[in-house]
Amino acid sequence: MAGNLLFSTTAELIRVPPGSIVYISANGNYSSIKLANGEEFVLTLQLGQMEKRISGMVAPDDNRFIRIGKSLIVNHDFLIFINPARQKLVLSDCRSFRYELSASREALKALKEFIEQEESEL
Repeated sequence: MAGNLLFSTTAELIRVPPGSIVYISANGNYSSIKLANGEEFVLTLQLGQMEKRISGMVAPDDNRFIRIGKSLIVNHDFLIFINPARQKLVLSDCRSFRYELSASREALKALKEFIEQEESEL
C-alpha cells in the first residue's frame, strides 16, 4: 500500500497512514478511529461506510483491516490476544500502547479461526 487513507465528510477530513490505525469502532451513525499514538478521531460515517472506503483505498490483497462483528474494524498487525469465552481482544504494538476491547463470542471465535487458518497457510 503506497499512500495514506483519506476519510472525508462534508465537515471534516482525516488523512492517516494505514499502519497507524489500530482500530475503528462504531457508535451509531459515527465511527471512532483510534491511532497508535493515542489520538482518536470521530467521523460522521457509519462503520459500513468506513469499511467500504478502506477497501477502495487499499490493495486487493491487503488484508490488514478485519471487520469483527457489527462494531469493530481492527488492524490485523496489532492483534496479540483473542479470547472468545471472555469476549476479550487485545491490540498492541508490544511497546507503547495496549487496548483491550470486547466483542461477541461468535465474532471473536470466527476471528480466531480466521487467524489460525491464515497462519497455517504460511
